[in-house]
Amino acid sequence: MGVKVRTRKLANGMLSLYLDFYPPLKGKNGKPTRREFLERYLYDNPKNKEEKSINKVNLLFADSCRIIREREILNDQDGLFNMGNMKRDFIEYFKSLAEDRMESKGNYDNWSCAAHYLVAYSNGDCKMEDLTPQFCEGFKKYLLSADRLNTVKGLKLAQNSAVSYFNKFRAAINAAFESSLININPLKNVKGIKQAESKREFLTQEELEKLAKTDCDLARLKDAALFSALTGLRWGDCEKLTWGDIQQTDGGYFIHNRQQKTKEIMMHPISAQSITFLGVRGEYNEKIFEGLKYSDSNNDKIKRWVLKAGIHKKITLHNFRHTYATLLLNKGVDIFTVSKMLGHKKIETTMIYAKILSETKVAAANVIELNI
Repeated sequence: MGVKVRTRKLANGMLSLYLDFYPPLKGKNGKPTRREFLERYLYDNPKNKEEKSINKVNLLFADSCRIIREREILNDQDGLFNMGNMKRDFIEYFKSLAEDRMESKGNYDNWSCAAHYLVAYSNGDCKMEDLTPQFCEGFKKYLLSADRLNTVKGLKLAQNSAVSYFNKFRAAINAAFESSLININPLKNVKGIKQAESKREFLTQEELEKLAKTDCDLARLKDAALFSALTGLRWGDCEKLTWGDIQQTDGGYFIHNRQQKTKEIMMHPISAQSITFLGVRGEYNEKIFEGLKYSDSNNDKIKRWVLKAGIHKKITLHNFRHTYATLLLNKGVDIFTVSKMLGHKKIETTMIYAKILSETKVAAANVIELNI
């Protein structure tokens, strides 16, 4: 490891001073990993006392910079805070965190969109030192009033999208603080954005039966949707489901694999009826729903299928998982069991479904009747 003072001759004959940073254990022949131009200059052949004096001052400045940078590198190695990190580009750091999440398209897209809004808010200029509580509050307010990017002007960003993007921003700041890139966490007194309660559309059992009796433009899409409604599997888990994941014991069928979203291994019991939508069993590693993707095209096919069945609800592929949760609760399955069946880590996540108007609530509403 080392920092060296270098010069480069300019067209006007002056010498530009800069620092070369060398990696550790590379020896004298190693190539520098980066350069820092100091915006100080030397006379190549000083002709008088004044020019010699300027050269002396600028060389002393360059050597002071070299000593400071070497100390910062040693502080990094010792786990101490490095003030030089405050000049690092936070937006580039944010984007690097997004790249680390490429394995999950949905999560990566959220990080990528959050980065777009951060660039728009900061005009593309945000250093670590800019991360003050005021900056964080300003970004939060911006998200709550911002137009959607790359769409019709005046169409506001949904509150839950703002929640998601601000959470990614918070995660990046916390990561920077934990990595000692900033020495004070500006989020200490900054509250997150409150989640807006969204309408979770679902199908009743009668509507699900109508769909089962109605043809879909893509038969395999229909099979996957009904399988999701009978098992509660996320669409991402349906996409990657293989025949080896479907196992059978004396107690019935179950899915044994790793959930895409939570990365946890699940042992998920499923009904014998759900198996009928899988088709003829293939090879162990063969995908069951090969070629099916979560896409606008397939959601359009779902919409046409739902309308064809005489159902006037806005249903997407993910609503079949909502249907599974709601039907279980309507049939009297306790919420703790439903939570486990859905693979939720927190019971609060499952409680959202308990707010949906159920057959039990309808029955309770008609218990009291006056004889008048």
